Amino acid sequence: MSRREDLYKRLAYIALREFPDVVVGTEIIEGKLRIFIADKSFVDIWFSEKRKGVYAYHWERRMIDGTIYRHNNLPDREARNLDTFPKHFHDETEENIRESHINDDPEQAIRQLVSVSVRLNRPSLLRHLRIFNPNIHRFRTRLLGRVTGLHTF
Repeated sequence: MSRREDLYKRLAYIALREFPDVVVGTEIIEGKLRIFIADKSFVDIWFSEKRKGVYAYHWERRMIDGTIYRHNNLPDREARNLDTFPKHFHDETEENIRESHINDDPEQAIRQLVSVSVRLNRPSLLRHLRIFNPNIHRFRTRLLGRVTGLHTF
């Protein structure tokens, strides 16, 4: 078993053990860990075998609400002016790029990502979700005409 597969197994264990209400399964496919979420979305986690420390955490939600959320540290021309470069965050679309403040420790990063999914899978939040902003680490929701923040990390 490769070091990357060993890491994926540890991350899968964390997701399944610590978030049983929202994580419905995991699978290692095509060099990445896929975490299946109860709302039918999934999170793909990829670590490069060739370049140590290079990663991507991609939450695929296009089939639900047309959005994607991805933290990665692959150099992106559009992200070069960010303070966190090469780390950056694709917020809802490929083109909307912001600073990424995801934890550098993969075990903590998976907890951050799945915690967001836990909050999204609460029916009242899922109906009212408007924006996930990683820079301030909270959701902004419109609830009864007012904005309410819930801390995510």
